[in-house]
Parts: sequence; structure tokens; C-alpha cells
Amino acid sequence: MAASELYTKFARVWIPDPEEVWKSAELLKDYKPGDKVLLLHLEEGKDLEYRLDPKTKELPHLRNPDILVGENDLTALSYLHEPAVLHNLRVRFIDSKLIYTYCGIVLVAINPYEQLPIYGEDIINAYSGQNMGDMDPHIFAVAEEAYKQMARDERNQSIIVSGESGAGKTVSAKYAMRYFATVSGSASEANVEEKVLASNPIMESIGNAKTTRNDNSSRFGKYIEIGFDKRYRIIGANMRTYLLEKSRVVFQAEEERNYHIFYQLCASAQLPEFKMLRLGNANSFHYTKQGGSPVIEGVDDAKEMAHTRQACTLLGISESYQMGIFRILAGILHLGNVAFTSRDSDSCTIPPKHEPLSIFCDLMGVDYEEMCHWLCHRKLATATETYIKPISKLQATNARDALAKHIYAKLFNWIVDHVNQALHSAVKQHSFIGVLDIYGFETFEINSFEQFCINYANEKLQQQFNMHVFKLEQEEYMKEQIPWTLIDFYDNQPCINLIESKLGVLDLLDEECKASMIFGGNLDCQIDASRSGGK
Repeated sequence: MAASELYTKFARVWIPDPEEVWKSAELLKDYKPGDKVLLLHLEEGKDLEYRLDPKTKELPHLRNPDILVGENDLTALSYLHEPAVLHNLRVRFIDSKLIYTYCGIVLVAINPYEQLPIYGEDIINAYSGQNMGDMDPHIFAVAEEAYKQMARDERNQSIIVSGESGAGKTVSAKYAMRYFATVSGSASEANVEEKVLASNPIMESIGNAKTTRNDNSSRFGKYIEIGFDKRYRIIGANMRTYLLEKSRVVFQAEEERNYHIFYQLCASAQLPEFKMLRLGNANSFHYTKQGGSPVIEGVDDAKEMAHTRQACTLLGISESYQMGIFRILAGILHLGNVAFTSRDSDSCTIPPKHEPLSIFCDLMGVDYEEMCHWLCHRKLATATETYIKPISKLQATNARDALAKHIYAKLFNWIVDHVNQALHSAVKQHSFIGVLDIYGFETFEINSFEQFCINYANEKLQQQFNMHVFKLEQEEYMKEQIPWTLIDFYDNQPCINLIESKLGVLDLLDEECKASMIFGGNLDCQIDASRSGGK
């Protein structure tokens, strides 16, 4: 039967809608090839003449029978397209309060933005040992499948958690780790699984921040390998981090925050051991007040600081080392308050006995006069001579911010290394399960190079998804000559080529950075010229 023959009277379809995205409608008469208009009846009672695109003559998407709506696996639907997927997810979420749905081997999760009672130890035990399709969709089912395949096939496994910013990726990754910690137990008395879970509050405090879309948004990518012995008990873990958003240390957009740890410090400023840090509330510091949103509703930063310190202690970070970390973090906050005064258009100075810089130098153990000098000057080296030149107020401000970002990035990496030391096991690792949690697609009014790198990484993840869900599966069906309706999906390879191919954006940017003089407009022209042949 030709697809057009399905468009008969009373057939239901989906049509685009500017407010609801997709709206359901019913055909009032049979469609005949060549018709330019479909007569439709909308659910709200209105009749509509739906004009087909004269070029594509594409018919609207058919709606699934009601008996299939609410299926726990999207692949069970007769029609698998955007409106069908969205409607099925919506029905499950709104009508049945179900946030998980399968799409074959993929688990689709909707962020409910509230705590749900579906992650207790009784739920973990219910999923332990069960096959993925035998239980309702759940992150625990995916974790169990990975654990079971690791043990059965003796092959390492990985779970990729992807999605746009605010989708709940980090929470999903944490629940997967909690599942492994609960079902596998520890191979020693050192409670390795507790240490693995304790790494989460530390990494969230130094790597997560409030954005306009997510109060606890990961601003770095994390891949954690959970190691198991021959009896498949946890023996340790190792973490790799990617793409830390260093710019957030010195700038936050409206209604956003810096990293949580800075606000936790400010909220704990009155503690006796923190008096030496000479902190105040978050509105006292340039690096924590720019977003105008220093408080997250329902979050007690002082309590969160206590949790962070407890986790540090559990992972073997001593009190003296913890205070060293807090000295550096407080120093960064005071550095952000350092102000410059212009002498002329090409030089500047720091006011004498400038308190923010004085506190920074005391906390960091550096010389005040040296810092004054080098924040306002730069060194230029040639083949034969070295010049020291003054810099403008704007250049000095940028140098101050660059120093703050560099210090924070070094501290972040040191903490990650220390966490890895605490999670390292002397027992030989037999196998592992990796969990990748990387922040999702982002588009802001102003997008930095960091957003570009983040979105490029997500395009590569999307390509991996396409490869496993569509390309390889369909090739297997064709190879074995199994009847198969070809699924037309968006292939993002052209987008990836635009970025990474020869004369792509990265290649051109690399060449431009090597040039002695860099002009943004010149890069724009080169990108336009390189792509004009493909338009």
C-alpha cells in the first residue's frame, strides 16, 4: 500500500503549530494524489484547509492509534517521528507521572525538576538481576544491563548520558553510579563505593553553577571509570574531566552564578576557622555578584559547604589541605576586587595599599609590590632583547581575570588528581563500566569559544547515537535482507565536516591564531570564503 493511501477520511494527522509545536487533526475527506489542500477538523472544533507545500508536496505526519499511545518503548509505535515521540513522552509524563521511556536500547529521560521516590534501595533491589525489557523503563535498568553484560560477556561497558543543558544528565549519572555501588558492594573494608559517591558533592561544588536553565548545571565534562575485580565488586574508580568553563570564574550572565564553592565559602564566612580569609557575603565580590542572583531558592550554601568538607574528609583530604584550598578560592575572590586607575591611554596603576590586592597577596603568599608591577606591565621578548611595557586599564583588567581563571583551573585539576588518588585501588582491575556526563547543547545571546567546543562535542555524541541507533541497525537489516522500512533521520555529518575538515572552522581558526596580527573580521571572511563553494 502506498503511503498516500493511508490518508483517508477520519485518518488523524499532526500539523505544525506555532504555539503547541504540533497539533492533532482529522481528515474530513479522502486525499487524492494531486490535491493541493487537505480538509481537516481540529480537536478544538475548528475546520481548517491545510495547504501542502507546492515544492515538496509533503503530507502531514500520521498519528498513532490511541491503543499505542503511552507505550514504554518508542520503537513499538506504528509511526516514529517527532510529533509521535513528543506526544508519547508527554502522555507518559503528564498523565502517568512517568519520566522514563525506552527507545530500543536508549533510555529517554524527562527532568521532572522535583525529587521522586523511585530511587530507594528497594527499587534498586527490584531491578537487580532483571532483564532490561522485563521492568518499567528506569536508569537502574540501563545500569543493570551494563553490569550484567560486563559480567556475562567479560567486556568493559560505557553509559553515555547526553542531552541539552538542564535535562538532568548529572543526576542520571549519579543514580547509575549509586546503582553500581549498591549491587556490587566493595572488595575491601575501605568502603570504596562510599568514596566513589563522595566524589560527587566535591565535583559539583567546584564544577557546577546556577544558569538560567538549571540551578545545578555541570560546567565541565566528566568521564568516570568504575573499576571491578574478578568477582565484579567495586575496587576503585578514575575520573577524567573535559572543557571546564573557566570564563565563569570571572563573568556570569544575568540571573546566573559563579561556581557553587564560592557561595558556600561566603555563606560560611563567620566560621572561626574562616576568619583569616576575610570574606563577606557574595554581593561583596565582583566575581560573585555580576549575575545578580547570589541565592538559589531552597539551597542552603552553608549546609552545602558542610557536605563538601565531609566529602573531602572521606576522600582523605586533610584539614590543612582543605584550608589551603579555601585560601586559594578566597584569594581569587579578593583578586576580582582589584581595581586599576588609568594614567593615560596606554598605562595604569593600582592604588597604594590597595586592600583587595593586599589580602590576595597575604592569602597566596606572594609579594605585594611584585604583583602591583606585573598586573600593570607585560614583558616582550625578541631574539636579542627583553622589553617591559606598561599596559592599559582594560589590558590590566583582562590580565587580572586571566590570572584568576588560570589559578582556578590549576586548583580544579589538583582536586581531580587528589580525588583520583583517593579512588585508586592497589588491586588489579579486571573490568570497568564508564559513565560519561558532558554538558549539553547551549545557545546564548553571546556564545564564547567554550560554547563552540561544547556544541562540537555534542555533535560528535549525536553522530555516535545516529550510528548505533540508525545506521548500523539498518545496514544489518539490509545485509540479512530482512523487510525494513527505511527511517529517514537527520545526519549531522555535514555540520561536523564544517567544523573539523580541512579548511573547516577549527583549521581556519588555528591558522589565524598563528598569524602575527589577528582580526576577527578576517576570520569571518575566510570562513565565508571556504564555505561558499558548498552553498
